[in-house]
Amino acid sequence: MFTTRPELAGTFGMVASTHWLASATGMAVLEDGGNAFDAAVAAGFVLQVAEPHLCGPAGQVPGLFVTADDPTPRALAGQGPSPAGATPEHFASLGLDLIPGSGLLPATVPGAWDGWLLLLRDYGTKPLRAVLSYAIGYARNGVPLVSRVTDTIGAVSRLFTEHWPTSAELWLPDGKPAAGLHRNPALADTWERLLREAEAVSGREAQIDAGRRAWSQGFVAEAIDAFSRRAFRDDSGRDHAGLLTGDDLASWSATYEDPAFVDIGDRRLVKMGGWTQGPALLQQALLLHGFRDELSFVDGVASERTVHLATEAAKLAFADREAWYGDTDVPLDVLLSASYTDARRALITDTASASLRPGDARGPARLPAILDSLRGVQSEGGATGEPTVGPQGRTRGDTVHLDVVDAAGNLVSLTPSGGWLQSSPAIPSLGFCLDSRGQMFWLEQGLPNSLAPRKRPRITLSPSLALRDGVPTLAFGTPGGDQQDQWQLCFWLAHVYGGLNLQESIDAPAWHTTAFPSSFYPRSWNPRELVVESRLGTSTLDGLRDRGHEVLDAGAWALGRLSAVSRTDGLLRAAANARGMQGYAAGR
Repeated sequence: MFTTRPELAGTFGMVASTHWLASATGMAVLEDGGNAFDAAVAAGFVLQVAEPHLCGPAGQVPGLFVTADDPTPRALAGQGPSPAGATPEHFASLGLDLIPGSGLLPATVPGAWDGWLLLLRDYGTKPLRAVLSYAIGYARNGVPLVSRVTDTIGAVSRLFTEHWPTSAELWLPDGKPAAGLHRNPALADTWERLLREAEAVSGREAQIDAGRRAWSQGFVAEAIDAFSRRAFRDDSGRDHAGLLTGDDLASWSATYEDPAFVDIGDRRLVKMGGWTQGPALLQQALLLHGFRDELSFVDGVASERTVHLATEAAKLAFADREAWYGDTDVPLDVLLSASYTDARRALITDTASASLRPGDARGPARLPAILDSLRGVQSEGGATGEPTVGPQGRTRGDTVHLDVVDAAGNLVSLTPSGGWLQSSPAIPSLGFCLDSRGQMFWLEQGLPNSLAPRKRPRITLSPSLALRDGVPTLAFGTPGGDQQDQWQLCFWLAHVYGGLNLQESIDAPAWHTTAFPSSFYPRSWNPRELVVESRLGTSTLDGLRDRGHEVLDAGAWALGRLSAVSRTDGLLRAAANARGMQGYAAGR
């Protein structure tokens, strides 16, 4: 089949990400003697500068990894919780039934800095300055902005000019959207000051911990606290002050967790836990393994039957996400069990379902009461609150992803996001803005993902790892909000059942459904909608329509932003998505 690039192969190291500068940075660190963790951290900070419309310093970073010495997967939980003042009563007093998707109200505790530094301290080998210097150089001397950054700024330029003047100062030089070589000296100054405070103590690990404290208990927390007291326009169409305080930052730190996983044949698929949407991929994979004899690819293109089955499996898995997932006691033992999966699989027929059908995993399932009113709702707010790809592939902001493997066997998959330039007003003294991840909570109480103080939102960020016969072999992931664990399913099916290599699996035509509520304001959903790439073929699209799907043709190359790396018998491989003209893999 045709592929946009070759699948890379080598023995030294591989980095794949959503931007060539991050991939090149990761390789530079590997070449300088660093391991996969050093490379990932350096690349992650560069992504904050190179793709500021997709992630930022005050965002979050969930990750999955194994080390050369231990094949047991671990999860990095770099997502901060809601502020202590984020109560349902507060939002009710403001007359809101949904948390806005932009502005200061939806900010959660920034998790990226602490998450990256924790990973570097415990598994990397380089000092903080060595991995941060690449990002500082781009912030200080300038980074070449891709056109999508300029387009994003242009889409919110009126908001910046009229309501977010600090963002206008940073992103609208001379009154025009930033383009070409762009500098962010305030961000470079912030990072340099963090380094100076970190290096005031001796020892690599002690310096990294000092850098963490300088953020969460020092000048960064103080600036965030002060700025959050100001009121700015958000998606509600009104001005609101934020809730985040210095104490919120000081009271939290990133941690490690045991991930969720399922065994499918000789493979083990690993995801973040049930406080994220990650197990939705596990549920889909289990459901479709029961149809494995009906899944087929011809010249890299999925059959109509394969697309239909995958779509119906996604509807069931994401209905369960809505009913059962959240930062609470999630019944994954039931949701991932063989008996539950068999019962759910029996609901899949030859026609498209138009119902949101969660299962009774632990008593009767409950869905948010507001859902019916959200069908087909379009955002009318001035800010761009939804950090995902639109129904027809139009990028309104997004996320980033990177995967790294080294010769020793360290393997890591990370999906940083949040704090994108259009999420909230820039904090001028720091050179970045807060995130808006709190919009993922429901204000209705009694749901797994209901808002509560100091609680993590159910994030869409969803890196993946896979083992074969107990040996870690594969790391992959994609940006895309709610679509992440659908586009990753496309990749998984193509690779595992279609026998395609990494690049072929990424390039294969993709699809996703919007038949469940979006995680992003204004939480819209369309029960029968199926978004596809036209390369699936006219006959396949017609057949899907005949099955009752409302098919939206997004174009030939519009869906998915995947990257992947693998390690098998000492041979390293990598691939990256060509859609959007940003993602690249590098290695040797």
